[in-house]
Amino acid sequence: MPLTKLRILTDRMTGAERRLSLRALVALSSLPLFGVVAAFGLAPDTATSNIPPETITEAIALPALANTGNAGTFEREGLIRSGDTLATALQRLKIDDLDIQQLLATSAVRDLATSIRAGKRIRATTSQDGHLLAIRFERGNAPDLTVRRQGDTYVSEQVADATETRVIMRSGRISSSLYGATDSAGIPDKIADKMAEVFSTKMDFREDLRRGDTFSVIYSVTYRNGEPVATGELLAAEFVNAGKTYRAVLYRDPAGREDYYTPNGESLKKGFLRSPLEFSRVTSNFSSSRMHPVLGYARAHTGVDFGAPTGTRVKATGDATVEFAGRRGGYGNLVILRHPSGYETYYGHLSAFAPGIRPGRAVSQGQVIAYVGATGVATGPHLHYEVRIAGKPYNPLTVKLPGSPPLVAAQRARFLQQTASWSDKLGLLRGTNLAALD
Repeated sequence: MPLTKLRILTDRMTGAERRLSLRALVALSSLPLFGVVAAFGLAPDTATSNIPPETITEAIALPALANTGNAGTFEREGLIRSGDTLATALQRLKIDDLDIQQLLATSAVRDLATSIRAGKRIRATTSQDGHLLAIRFERGNAPDLTVRRQGDTYVSEQVADATETRVIMRSGRISSSLYGATDSAGIPDKIADKMAEVFSTKMDFREDLRRGDTFSVIYSVTYRNGEPVATGELLAAEFVNAGKTYRAVLYRDPAGREDYYTPNGESLKKGFLRSPLEFSRVTSNFSSSRMHPVLGYARAHTGVDFGAPTGTRVKATGDATVEFAGRRGGYGNLVILRHPSGYETYYGHLSAFAPGIRPGRAVSQGQVIAYVGATGVATGPHLHYEVRIAGKPYNPLTVKLPGSPPLVAAQRARFLQQTASWSDKLGLLRGTNLAALD
């Protein structure tokens, strides 16, 4: 075929025909390559069924081991279990029985044996045959105790704990409840409680919480010997509720008083909390005429009822002085707090009073004053809460409540210096799916 006609025919080929031709070309060009690979794997006509096995022995010189200084010793670690004696815990570490007897005879270990606690660690160093060389006991309220072999006896010494404070940053998303989300994010309940308390003056966690809300917290944790031992303070927090962002940072004034503010210095501590309970539900609203569920006739309901289990903590909604704590008619067990500027708050149907709650006692906002119950005229456990101004009751959910004094201008530079880094870190956490950052 003439070259010109061949070129025209090629140009008229469809895209599919070109791709088919290209694949064929690649396949054909690959055959020699795979043939070479196969040749390296196995030569043609090679018999493989009757190849006799052959054993080859070769002496290999091993490199000399470096002297580590503790050759022949073993490190063992265990935990004190519930119901353990010190002897049974030591036996699980495979320590020689005679060594256990000698160890328990030393005064320091004998004193320790009477106060061992489940969950504490024991770290032992033994020889190959189980003879004890040294042992370290973790103690909850004192530095670790180390006992070492010295000849035929044991000597003890207290080891200073290596403690440090770490800053932890975590975030999460609400799918069902606040505590469900904080548990999933590994956030301690103490920090979750504080976050709810700090933002309680900006949002109502009973009514306002939405699926998809997000939060971030920055807090401190104390570590001892590399293990977390105590949750510290909430340093900063952000909560995005229905698209609206709330932020809080901790500030310590020159007198050592601590409080939470927005990053621009607005105090988050209001004169009153909207609710005396952390989480509950409103079972009966404020009303000028309500059919009483027990008495069976209509009369004014001068407060709001919050349904909650018996024993739920009741908190003072503002700084105040206890005016009354005792039993009064249909209220049952009742606490009345007197606040500045003529405000009073009533807490009724209580199961019990918190220790020290008596007339004349000063209480601070958020302090536990009593516990939910069903005393007096009540159909079930709940808290009856009232707000009165100059003796007249007002709806606690809608009444305008006094605010907290703002940050004074003289402290603003100190405030910004302390809190700027926390605000920056909250900015880094925003919009991420961060579960934990230590």
